[in-house]
Amino acid sequence: MRPIPAAGFISAIVFAGITLATAQTMKTTTAGDRTSVDLTIYNQNLSLIREERSLTLPRGTSKAILPDIPTTIDGTSLHFLSLTEPSAVKVLEQNYQYDLVHPSKLLERYLGKTIEFVRTDPETKKEFTVNGKLLSTGYSGQTMIGGMVAEINGKIEISPAGRLVLPSLPDGLILKPQLEWLVANTKEGTHKTEISYLAGGLSWSANYVALLSSDDAKLDLTGWVTITNSSGTSFSNAGLKLVAGDVNVVQEGFGGALRAAKTMMADEAAPPQFKQSELFEYKLYALQRRTDVGNDETKQIELTSGKNVPAKKVFIYDGLADQWRYWYNNYSYRSQGSFGQQSNPKVGVYVTFKNDDKSGLGLPLPKGKVRVYKRDQDGKEQFVGEDQIDHTPKDEELRLYLGNAFDIVGERAQKDFKSSANGHIVEETIEVKVRNHKEQQVEVMVYEHPWRWSQWEILNAGSNWEKVDQTTLKFPVKIKKDEEKVVRYTLRYSW
Repeated sequence: MRPIPAAGFISAIVFAGITLATAQTMKTTTAGDRTSVDLTIYNQNLSLIREERSLTLPRGTSKAILPDIPTTIDGTSLHFLSLTEPSAVKVLEQNYQYDLVHPSKLLERYLGKTIEFVRTDPETKKEFTVNGKLLSTGYSGQTMIGGMVAEINGKIEISPAGRLVLPSLPDGLILKPQLEWLVANTKEGTHKTEISYLAGGLSWSANYVALLSSDDAKLDLTGWVTITNSSGTSFSNAGLKLVAGDVNVVQEGFGGALRAAKTMMADEAAPPQFKQSELFEYKLYALQRRTDVGNDETKQIELTSGKNVPAKKVFIYDGLADQWRYWYNNYSYRSQGSFGQQSNPKVGVYVTFKNDDKSGLGLPLPKGKVRVYKRDQDGKEQFVGEDQIDHTPKDEELRLYLGNAFDIVGERAQKDFKSSANGHIVEETIEVKVRNHKEQQVEVMVYEHPWRWSQWEILNAGSNWEKVDQTTLKFPVKIKKDEEKVVRYTLRYSW
């Protein structure tokens, strides 16, 4: 190897020293608190967070710390911009630091090192200190699986007595998650910056409360949005927007958990708090004021309300037993006369209403659970059922299944079955009976399903009927008090 001249050798040392000193003394700046924050929360455990902060940067390359960020941040989604001088600042590297202080983390840093145990003399009640070498933390990950092991005065102690005292906080551990950037800057001074990113742990859902009138002909509806924040950080004085719709998101495991919240109904109607607009093929709801969203908090805000919304109670008897609904058009069973004879005796009770301006609603309703109440004879509200609705545009009808009628009973039976043309034609006669034990007349919609094959026709029917779709027939039946009505029809299948 060619020897380095003395002068060159000294220059190399000086140059290396300067380089090392520069690396060690690179200035680190911590971004200020949020001066503004806006949240757009999707109903898929996903949120877009846009915040503004001030950041004082020197000219050249420096480090910048962005503290107080969600633990659920998707670092690959981050966008940064200097609003003061957009072309001057560029982020060269980004590190997401989340090695938080925890007993297991602290003890790992002191394995093989001497630590202190503060003990109490049982006779004098005075404290004294013993030193020992830490051999095992007793943790597996962040779960304690056994006692700590230490060497004290030449002996091995398991779960040693005393209060453990560590000399200092080890390097690399932080109190809250943070982002560390390597920043290149050509304009020295304070920059107003905009930072946006996606994060999990912020979610919202819609819940509705309906109060039926005494005659079941009207209802009062209140819709609430329930916002849950388990992102690891709080947002004060935040702008809030909610997106409803089936937004496609590649699932890679955002954190965050929904929590149940008690839903309450307002006694009086309040001015609308959300303004609805369009976003691509979705609905956007913007809160018309700013709000605080604390960490580990569930918040409810009224979304919509309508008074005296016209409603209708509907009885539906769908007598085909559930197990046969899975065998539509299955050739293995289409000619088996003994199949499909089981009957479901329950008559379902539904409440329908329309989501339109005329009804006092008209706001596109996000999917959610609807709980329905009705006052009893003492004027006390009682729970009468609940159902789940999907995203519902304005001017569409909603139908809520609340349960089964107590005083209306259905009965379905196969009265005749025959096969001809070498099994290519099947005729089946079905008889449906519905009995009304209520004190007043009711109308029941009898639904039937030609389930054996797709090609069918009705040969005769003793009642008016309507073809709802290829696999559904509807027979409207009015039944007086203590009366029984019979629906009888014959179906011909061919293949």
